Amino acid sequence: MTLAALDLAFRAASVALLLVLAAALLQDFRKVLAARLGAAFALGSAAHAVSYSMDVTSRVPLWHAPLIALSTGTMVVFWLFTRALFDDEFRLHWWHGCVWALVTAFSFAGCVWIAPGGHVRFSVTVVNLIVLGFIALAIAQTIASWPADLVERRRSARVFIVCATALYGGLNAVLQIAVAGHHVGAVAETINAGVLACTVAAIVYAMMRVDGTDLFTAAVEPASPDVSSQPPPVDAADQKLIDALMRLMADERIYRQENITIGVLAGRLKIPEYRLRRLINQRLGYRNFNVFLNNHRIEEAKAALADPTQAEVPVITIAIDAGFQSLGPFNRAFKAVTGVTPTEYRRLKVDAAWIVRH
Repeated sequence: MTLAALDLAFRAASVALLLVLAAALLQDFRKVLAARLGAAFALGSAAHAVSYSMDVTSRVPLWHAPLIALSTGTMVVFWLFTRALFDDEFRLHWWHGCVWALVTAFSFAGCVWIAPGGHVRFSVTVVNLIVLGFIALAIAQTIASWPADLVERRRSARVFIVCATALYGGLNAVLQIAVAGHHVGAVAETINAGVLACTVAAIVYAMMRVDGTDLFTAAVEPASPDVSSQPPPVDAADQKLIDALMRLMADERIYRQENITIGVLAGRLKIPEYRLRRLINQRLGYRNFNVFLNNHRIEEAKAALADPTQAEVPVITIAIDAGFQSLGPFNRAFKAVTGVTPTEYRRLKVDAAWIVRH
């Protein structure tokens, strides 16, 4: 088999696997934001598999330019995918689309105007620095959010998916910057296509090994514990730990502490982190440690907002007393649980109390 045929076979395998992955995500989890972004990332990666070349010494074929632009914009989608995958409360905003459009447009301009105008190294360097920047953002998101993930089976899968993609994308970006303007030859191109095929196969395998409901949250997951299915019976040891945990929450209100972590909580209970993580997830029904803490904070805030004696206490004071660091996160978390803002909740309680009195 010639190098050209082998290169084509690797690229075709990558594209086929990515299209199957995108179709599976959209079929089973099309209402889940993380799955939709994952499908978009898979499709963009397919465009990368078709069009990518380290050899940028010659003019890019015009039909390649849109594919290369989509491939570059895919790194923005990758960052958003990690945001949604690791943060169950993440939502897309209009400016996310603007960032993707700007990156894609600059990449297209680089292919069509900047590089052909004699600025190959500049175009390649800037585009790949953008790619490296979004890879760094994705890794930072993974590191920041990973400790709060309570679902054990998706923790390892998530990290593998992000690390494998970041490693391949990062090495490609560095190599393309290094060889910009130089001919690299068919052997290097074929090796790159083979590495891409292996990376895609490994990611698809990792995702297939994990139950989709573990990897992705439900389409409309409540912020409170999931009670749609009955948990297994709680044994005496677990029940004792749950009781101790609830005492820390109800009596000591440990959720008020600044920067409280699952490690600190496990230390108070004198158990390993993995056991506390499993307890909160499998026995109490939470998928995210921050949601677990916020629910207790919100319950305290609800009681304070409904208390007539605290009618003049500012909402920000109630939020900070309950353990929130600022008003914005409190408002978002409160509305996610109750369906109304804290101010609306207080007004509804005041109106209800007035009706009862009259």
